[in-house]
Amino acid sequence: MRETVSLHDACHSYGRNPGSGHGHSLSLDHVTVAFPVGSVTALTGPNGCGKSTLLGLLAGTLPPSHGRITGRPDNICIVPQHSQTPELFPVTVRDTVAMGRWYWAGGRSRHSILRYLPYARRLNRSDHTAIHLAMERTGITDLADRTLADLSGGQRQRTLIAQGLAQEAPLLLLDEPLSAVDAATADLISRAIAEEKDAGVTVIIATHDCDQATAADRVVTLDRGRIVAVG
Repeated sequence: MRETVSLHDACHSYGRNPGSGHGHSLSLDHVTVAFPVGSVTALTGPNGCGKSTLLGLLAGTLPPSHGRITGRPDNICIVPQHSQTPELFPVTVRDTVAMGRWYWAGGRSRHSILRYLPYARRLNRSDHTAIHLAMERTGITDLADRTLADLSGGQRQRTLIAQGLAQEAPLLLLDEPLSAVDAATADLISRAIAEEKDAGVTVIIATHDCDQATAADRVVTLDRGRIVAVG
């Protein structure tokens, strides 16, 4: 039985307060919230309200400056709004999706994705099956041999989503997955999210899309680093 992922009085600070000689600015300010197992939660609020910071704390890519996080599984997938792989890097769509499996083949390190390249040969049959299914679910099978530089914005977004799905993590974090995509791509991504929820995955989405927020099981609204509504 998996534990509920929760933040307890969590803060994240950065930089210095404008006009002050000391102290830090809080991008997340004493947040306490739980994310039930097998549910979809939409994080909403204006730009700079702390949505991406909250995802970073949950993923372990940002440290809390105060408070604690409980229930985090070992395998966590975070899908950023933009690819961290240089666009001109000669990597194919299939290789990009495979990076979701190289995370494990490479010893679970959270460092630069480029260091996983030597581990590609360690992928086994189940890895290749997961890669194929993720590409099929996001409609990019026919793009497998194209490079990232050859893709449209929506195609790149589907590739990033497929990379996340291939990881098969019990906690899936998505940062603006429907940003700048067409209706067909939005439908594919929304369907994949629903399937992950049905499989028992805990899904947390930072989004400005009203329809996506409405479709979630619950909505957590932030403003200036604080939770102002849960519903």
